[in-house]
Amino acid sequence: MILENIDKDLLKLSDDSDEILKDIYKKIDDISLINSNRILSAFIENKVSYTDFADINGYGNYDSGRDKLEKIFSSVLGTEDALVRPQIMSGTNALYLTFSALLKYGDTMISLTGTPYDSLQEMIGLCGDSSQSLKEYGVKYEQIDLIDNEFDEEKIIERLKRNDVKLVEIQRSRGYSSRLSLSISKIEHLITEIRKVNKDVIIMVDNCYGELVEDKEPGHVGADIVVGSLMKNLGGGIASTGGYIAGNTNLIEMVADRLTAPGIGKDQGANFNQNNSFFKGIFMAPSAVASAMKTAVYAAYMLEKLGYKNVSPKYNDFRTDIIQTVELGNKEDLVRFTQGIQSASPIDSFVRVLPAPMPGYPFDEVMAAGSFTQGSTIELSADAPVVEPYTLYMQGGLSLEYGKLSILLALNNIRKQ
Repeated sequence: MILENIDKDLLKLSDDSDEILKDIYKKIDDISLINSNRILSAFIENKVSYTDFADINGYGNYDSGRDKLEKIFSSVLGTEDALVRPQIMSGTNALYLTFSALLKYGDTMISLTGTPYDSLQEMIGLCGDSSQSLKEYGVKYEQIDLIDNEFDEEKIIERLKRNDVKLVEIQRSRGYSSRLSLSISKIEHLITEIRKVNKDVIIMVDNCYGELVEDKEPGHVGADIVVGSLMKNLGGGIASTGGYIAGNTNLIEMVADRLTAPGIGKDQGANFNQNNSFFKGIFMAPSAVASAMKTAVYAAYMLEKLGYKNVSPKYNDFRTDIIQTVELGNKEDLVRFTQGIQSASPIDSFVRVLPAPMPGYPFDEVMAAGSFTQGSTIELSADAPVVEPYTLYMQGGLSLEYGKLSILLALNNIRKQ
């Protein structure tokens, strides 16, 4: 039994947190209600039926359930259209598919949030030697770094006045960096300023980890195309694969042609009997995201009260994604904390995680991911590049109760050494 083996001081600190954090938890529940209302309304408006869960195989022609699902996603994400498919296997895959569809030889893209997430760097061509990178296909890449966690608005506007940029990309979440994640209000302000000087540039948002954390999505504030994974927030811990791309109709048509073939577009693609889990996943997503948020707040509170430095966000900070970080200061504590999370996981709790290479990442990684779906980061997981300052990145948690147990065991794992 987990609780019986936890240090009494940790249990007392955990008990005290319930009263201190109750107002924060209430605000999270309020956002969850707003997003639940939006999602339930979309289900009713689109007349979802039990027959929409039917397994459609082969070419996947005439799948009305798939069509309704994509209308729900576009409604929830504030866009005109969406592509939601099991053939999109991850957020990285969704991003590559989108870039490949929208960028041609000679086009320029700019990251407005500095160096992108590690797994995107080889895709773009910033590292590695893949013959399929954007660089190898003749796409020009530029980046404009953030300044003190804010967009370098002046530099961005001056650059876009030249009207020679095809696409700008905003990575909403921090990735493996020390910068803060970006709120919808900051993204909205930048989009408004961009549109004053450039009407044509495609504004794309990598929405991974941020869906349903606030009461609006990037599509609601003017983003042209929004990309994410169903193994994160919008899968609700139920979808076992899949990704989404939502945006303006003409852009989604281009991406769909890239996924299937010109002339086929969205009309084909077997659902592999995933419709039920995709519908149920987005239906349950507000609750799953709220639980992940509460778990992150609880983790931050415990870590701060135990004296850990560089906990981000702080427990009472505004949040715009589900990621929680803490600098553990040394490799040993980083590994022990991650092992504690793994040992309190429902799946593979007996596995002793150790640093190891991981495809798409430049450094050894240590990762706790004892999840029902492999790689599902809406389920509680923790991972980190094993490099100084040994920062742990934690996300997910399908219930606060399970999150508390995992975090208590992880902290206990460090203290008993």
